[in-house]
Amino acid sequence: MKSVAVIGAGFAGLSASVYLANKGFNVTVFEKNAMPGGRACNFSSDGFIYDMGPSWYWMPDVFSRYFEMFGRNVEDFYDLIRLDPSYRVFFGKNDYIDVPANLNKLYDTFESIENGSSKKLQKFLADAEFKYNFGIKKLVYKPGNSVLNYLDWKVFSGLIQIDIFKSVYKVIRDNFNDIRLIRILEFPVLFLGSTPQKTPSLYSFMNYADLVLGTWYPIGGMYKVVEAFVRLAKSYNVEIKLGSPVSNFNIKNKTINGLWSNNRYYTFDYVIGSADYQHIDQELIDSQYRSYSRKYWNSRVFAPSAVLLYLGVNKKINRLLHHNLVFDTDLEQHFSKIYHTPDWPEKPAIYISCPSKSDSTVAPTGHENITVLIPAAPGLSDNDSIREYYFNYSIDKIEEIIGESIRNNIIFKRVYSQQNFISDYNSYKGNAYGLANNLSQTAFLKPRMKSKKINNLYFAGQLTNPGPGVPSAIISGEIAARRLVKNASK
Repeated sequence: MKSVAVIGAGFAGLSASVYLANKGFNVTVFEKNAMPGGRACNFSSDGFIYDMGPSWYWMPDVFSRYFEMFGRNVEDFYDLIRLDPSYRVFFGKNDYIDVPANLNKLYDTFESIENGSSKKLQKFLADAEFKYNFGIKKLVYKPGNSVLNYLDWKVFSGLIQIDIFKSVYKVIRDNFNDIRLIRILEFPVLFLGSTPQKTPSLYSFMNYADLVLGTWYPIGGMYKVVEAFVRLAKSYNVEIKLGSPVSNFNIKNKTINGLWSNNRYYTFDYVIGSADYQHIDQELIDSQYRSYSRKYWNSRVFAPSAVLLYLGVNKKINRLLHHNLVFDTDLEQHFSKIYHTPDWPEKPAIYISCPSKSDSTVAPTGHENITVLIPAAPGLSDNDSIREYYFNYSIDKIEEIIGESIRNNIIFKRVYSQQNFISDYNSYKGNAYGLANNLSQTAFLKPRMKSKKINNLYFAGQLTNPGPGVPSAIISGEIAARRLVKNASK
């Protein structure tokens, strides 16, 4: 059998490994950390279980499609529930909107806030559905290695229909006036790592994913999905080497002949790099074989990094739902601190995850499991004083919106930020989500999935196609593996 080394046991690497093993390849996954999952790992302490990375389960069809390729179902691995309300958006202490899972209730909610908005929302979501189906079926599963991938009449006509050069910002504000409704509709593109003004209107398909396909949750936490991929991989005899960082490649005649990990040498026929693309390209490969220069990487627009607070509270909190967004501050100023004049924001918007509202297994009885995420510009230097500032800011903000004190009820606290992303994941500039999905970094304009100078090296993950997010990572692994299989058959 042909052998493949996969670097990184995140969703992209696990996705690629299962696909390749199913096609008859002998697959070994090298993971630098002590557990699989990459940014989607978890940890437990004092009876609390925390997902360290992704907490939103969107686009359930992508997960279902992947498992079904191998004759399995999501239900074979974990219990999935749909959240209703999907999430709560706070605009002030006594001003919040719950986003219902039921579409008719959603239309009524919009209409109660802005006359005529329900019909506009129906039309907007119909357009978003077209973009979702077009984007997933015609664009997302393409390798994006050149513009030739998109020279197809159906693709070309679809691009015309979706107004590719119009922004999400303009599409939404052409239809809605109330700033609260605008914030609800703009928020999903924040997962793509750019401002609504810079995000192509194609990505309004995220509103279809959000409001129509819904927000789901695997009981036990998002790490249950990682465990599912690991189980599936092992069922195909994929070997996963934990605590095994790759330190160097042996490259001759534009071919990787082997790699070193933990001072041991391994030989493989092919390699898929699903760890941080920039790290592999710049740190593991000699300069003459790199696909991109340091100047290229430094010029890319990266999605935000984040400050993450993992908190354990020894009482129940009434006004929080499972997912909560706090948009009671100047978002444009926050965006500016991320994308225009990079600096730590003084009064940022925050996201609060409280999975113990839906899942009794992630916290002791009578307690709450809380994660706070604060988006920040990548490449900043964090220190203890910065981390403590955002801890105090977040606790003050939570206490303000819920109308009760929790500071003295916090029995567990862990803060995670840029330096942790760098040390744990070799994340370039400490980015948390990959490259921003702006027009100049979409599709074939992203870093290539096939090395430009090494014949048997492929890439997957959030710095290449399709982009940030768990569904995108799963798709990315499959695309890289399909391309490898196709080339190997030649």
